[in-house]
Amino acid sequence: MTRDGVLVVDPGPLSTLQDRGRRGWAHLGVPRAGALDRGAAALARRLVGGTPDDAVVETTVGGLVLRTRRALTLAVTGAPCEVTVDRRGVAHSAPVTVPADAVVRVGAATSGVRSYVAFAGGVAVPEVLGSRSTDTLAWVGPPRLAAGDVLPLGRPGDLPEPPAAAVVRPRPSVLRLRRGPRGDWVEPSSWDALDGAEYAVAPDSDRVGLRLDGPRLRRRPGELPSEGIVLGAVQLPPSGQPVVFLADHPTTGGYPVVAVVEDDDLDLCAQLRPGERVALRVL
Repeated sequence: MTRDGVLVVDPGPLSTLQDRGRRGWAHLGVPRAGALDRGAAALARRLVGGTPDDAVVETTVGGLVLRTRRALTLAVTGAPCEVTVDRRGVAHSAPVTVPADAVVRVGAATSGVRSYVAFAGGVAVPEVLGSRSTDTLAWVGPPRLAAGDVLPLGRPGDLPEPPAAAVVRPRPSVLRLRRGPRGDWVEPSSWDALDGAEYAVAPDSDRVGLRLDGPRLRRRPGELPSEGIVLGAVQLPPSGQPVVFLADHPTTGGYPVVAVVEDDDLDLCAQLRPGERVALRVL
């Protein structure tokens, strides 16, 4: 086991490696994966002087515990949480210099769901199909983090100047929708009622999809032959409860895609907790 890099002491409920995703393999049934909150992951990389393609750690609700094997610079962004180095509180959304053999704790999210930990140099695990992302649907790429794993790091770049804390503003809980290729499967009265409707996030939401619980959309009976699915597609199963497909979505599906979420609103989907409410706006 190398003495370089970062040791995973406690991975928390679910921690994975993510970069910008695995593009160009959908024709072979391989999902794209990648960080769900793309803005938060990109901010973490910038704060440590990384490149847009560096891999970061994505945590889920419960955080994680790490031990450094050498001095390094890291940053934690995304869901607000307590960050400590050897029990001393350090800044969130700012670069932090950490000595060798230090214990770094990324606490449970106080709001939101997913936090991002970036290291100067990025996490340098081998690429799988051109990406270091963990896909939780087909489990392509690196496995989920486990206690005892050592994350190798690449060569650090130059830190940004000045290394000031970033300003992170809350995003309104509104998802903007455009009519999808199978919008005609929704009855007109249901489509009209969709604009402004509020839904609760269902407990079984995950990296595959944000499942919504609320007003039932009346739709045609039956299924379609399987069709291609894109990021942000809103599929409508027979239950009438919409599902927003996220980064680990399947590449095909037989339920109608009745709408598509605006790309700029997808990062919000990464941070919505079960039970939280979100309003839909039809463009």
